[in-house]
Amino acid sequence: MGTISVATRQTGNDSSAGSHPSHVDRFRGAIWGQLVGDAACLGSHWIYDLGELARIYPEGLAGFEAPAKGHYHHGKFPGDQTHYGDAALLLLRSVAELGRFDAADFGRRFVALMESPEYTGYRDHASRGTVANYHKFLDRNVDGIFDFQQGADDDQPATATRLAPVVVSHYLDNQLLHVTSAATKVCQDNDRAVAYMKCHALILKELFNGQALVAAIQGVGEEVAAEPAYGPEIVHQIGEALDFLSLSVPEVTVHFGQSCPLLHSFPAAIHAAVKYQDDFAAAVLSTAQAGGDSAGRASLIGAWLGAFLGIGGIPEDWRRRLTAYDAIERDVERLVRNLEV
Repeated sequence: MGTISVATRQTGNDSSAGSHPSHVDRFRGAIWGQLVGDAACLGSHWIYDLGELARIYPEGLAGFEAPAKGHYHHGKFPGDQTHYGDAALLLLRSVAELGRFDAADFGRRFVALMESPEYTGYRDHASRGTVANYHKFLDRNVDGIFDFQQGADDDQPATATRLAPVVVSHYLDNQLLHVTSAATKVCQDNDRAVAYMKCHALILKELFNGQALVAAIQGVGEEVAAEPAYGPEIVHQIGEALDFLSLSVPEVTVHFGQSCPLLHSFPAAIHAAVKYQDDFAAAVLSTAQAGGDSAGRASLIGAWLGAFLGIGGIPEDWRRRLTAYDAIERDVERLVRNLEV
């Protein structure tokens, strides 16, 4: 295997966006895009009533709104991550430090964060269920070693919002899908979640290879079709998303469902990403305007478009607005520095 040089490191907008980004700029783009998409939806996340969303933001959403009092993320500030992004930062740090995914390492970090009295973020079903299963195991196996493969029975976007660095680090690993399954099961021991995350990982891999966005999505759809339990479902949802490109993102998101389950959020994210495939900000803001689990969808959209357009396709001022900018920059560069492809 050859080694991709990162000597020409670029941290701002670069001329490769929309043309021929290097592999490492696609890697950077996927990780940054995932985190930027999440943070941009912080204040508008989980507002399902589009009328209410319009009343709160009469001039539309610009991204990075502050959560209002009574909001799920109240107490956080513009540039902070949602609870999705908080876990994504943990996974990025784990993979960057080890150079690979390790379920036990990430799992320990995740449980420690969720149990910390200092953590004031939202604890969703996947988080609560994972911590509960961890303690259930320890209660029955005092001297046992938990494998961190017994997460919650959850089919929502938890893993989708943080998977990018795992795919980056195992990009050429012939066990990529096995690693993806293991990464999913840390917090989501659910067959549907595993199937959708394998699809997500394969889309990213094709985009890293320079494939066009629609071609990557369609090609992966054909590949996962043979998966007996959820392959046909995934293919159907992808097909519908691509058939609806003449419709607005809010219309299509409402059609699929604004709520968290991947059956709804995954195809809605595909629709928005493809419809605005040359405009990262427009894609993210369009899904924010659609309400519901916008941060989950925006994380997927951000990862795909970041991989497709490269780091230069993500507005630099958006990246620099992230509260964890310095830590993300350090971890991303540490991860990509010595990747062999």
